[in-house]
Amino acid sequence: MTNNLDLNSVDWAKGDGLVPAIVQDAHTLRVLMLGYLNQEALQKTISSGLVTFFSRSKQRLWQKGETSGHVLRVRTIKLDCDKDTFLILAEPQGSICHTGTQTCFGKGDAADLSVLADLAATIHQRRVMPEPNSYTAKLFAEGITRIAQKVGEEGVETALAAATKSPHLASEAADLLYHLLVLLEASDTNLMEVLEILQTRAQMKKANT
Repeated sequence: MTNNLDLNSVDWAKGDGLVPAIVQDAHTLRVLMLGYLNQEALQKTISSGLVTFFSRSKQRLWQKGETSGHVLRVRTIKLDCDKDTFLILAEPQGSICHTGTQTCFGKGDAADLSVLADLAATIHQRRVMPEPNSYTAKLFAEGITRIAQKVGEEGVETALAAATKSPHLASEAADLLYHLLVLLEASDTNLMEVLEILQTRAQMKKANT
């Protein structure tokens, strides 16, 4: 969980015993919130596996979601190079902000890569809990051969759109990505597995340059 975090190296003095902690969704990498940890809150977070802050307003330990149930389950805790800021990767259980949004930084006006992770999560839900009139659920019902066929069809349409300089290339590419995510889900392959392979390849390429 702590990624070999050296607890003795944390610079508690700089913030008078408090160290800011940025919390990021372990799956989407969306920044969820900012809180503060003292030594007791850090130990509680590690021992319980649930993000626990020191509340400056309440002047006590405060487990995120202690009343709402929308807890943050810790995946990893990292310390920055100056030893005075934590990065916590966590799995959110429900909305994080008291306003009901997934992040305390608002819904955002621009799309980012977390859209893919959100879509993958929705596709998974349609597989395990099919909904009536759901196109995704219909694809799963038709089976992996049909899903693979759709990926092939969408791949051809995307390639043709690029070759003909069609203004619909982005739309065709979106269709391809969607159907590819459905195929991954049907094959029990997580999007994170694909991203980890890309990351490994990028690191290998950098090492060889």
